[in-house]
Amino acid sequence: MLFGAGNLMYPLAVGMESGALLPFGIAGFLITAICLPLIGLLAMILFDGDYESFFGRLGTPAGAITIGVCMLIVGPIIAMPRIVTLSHTMTAPFLPLSFLSAITPVSSFIFALIFLGITFLGAFRESKIIDILGNFISPALLISLIIIIVKGFVSAQEIIAINESAGTIFGHNIIRGYETLDLLGTIFFCSIVLNILKEKATGSTKDMILTGLKGGLLGLSLLGLVYIGMSMLGAYYGHGLITNAGELFSIVSFRVMGPYGAAVIATAVLMACLSTSIALSAVLAEYTQKILFGNQQSFVPSLVLVLLSCIPLSTAGLGSVLRLTAGPLVYVGYPCLITLCICNIAYKTMGFKPVKVPVALTFILSLASYYYWI
Repeated sequence: MLFGAGNLMYPLAVGMESGALLPFGIAGFLITAICLPLIGLLAMILFDGDYESFFGRLGTPAGAITIGVCMLIVGPIIAMPRIVTLSHTMTAPFLPLSFLSAITPVSSFIFALIFLGITFLGAFRESKIIDILGNFISPALLISLIIIIVKGFVSAQEIIAINESAGTIFGHNIIRGYETLDLLGTIFFCSIVLNILKEKATGSTKDMILTGLKGGLLGLSLLGLVYIGMSMLGAYYGHGLITNAGELFSIVSFRVMGPYGAAVIATAVLMACLSTSIALSAVLAEYTQKILFGNQQSFVPSLVLVLLSCIPLSTAGLGSVLRLTAGPLVYVGYPCLITLCICNIAYKTMGFKPVKVPVALTFILSLASYYYWI
């Protein structure tokens, strides 16, 4: 669920920036791209997948507003349009039709309709989402990525030389890990996964929680290994690349696989994009159905409405969407979310009650820091 189009791009950027200092870049990136989702997973399991109670500790109005803002970020404002626009940019070299392979407003609109239509087919039966992702999409994604990474290791030659210090590389990539949005994704994905596990579980609640935790740890471990492999490809095959961020994976993969590896590369891109778009759209549709419509509408109409709301920014171009990703919504909001997770874990495990003041102080410091650095 977490491995979307951006997760193909960012590790390559880590490798290109880190070069010979790759261990420092990977370490910084993994702290925020893997360790933070793990914290979010633990927090949500402790709250039994109930994100309303999780955010409700900020107060009922503040919690509801925060959930709404988070849904906009993982939905029609940032995450879903980023998946669609990155998918279009990454797959353009493989598309046979000229009006789809050219990045224009018309082609972007048509691609968005097709991509979101496929997402609908994968998500409209909510109880089958785990089966679709686990039995088909995730294996295809992992196999294609393993082929690319192993081929890259075998053929690797000279690593990129870097003039930056190890500390600078480490710091830059801690921040880059924010941009995956995986902590935010984990909180809401965990909610829908635990609900599905409850419907299918035959054992006790404890067994279900252990299943969710084991699955999450396994998934994050695999994600971390893929990140390391992709970062190494960026360090060895990113020489001289100054290009659109969305084209990184396609260009580096072509350098590794050659023109005959197009099918493998396209499979990796599409499976990565669809895995996250299906999961996100299900979370958003469930929120729309239960919170916005008060269960007056069924899941499918809510899903359609969610996907339609993602179209406008999905046709705005990759640059516009990535600028939103790098804005205050992420760099100010993410530290607040980290603080909330830590406070909520401490509350459930040690009875630590303060939460509003720590989150408020984090917000003030993050806002001041963001505007100082820009």
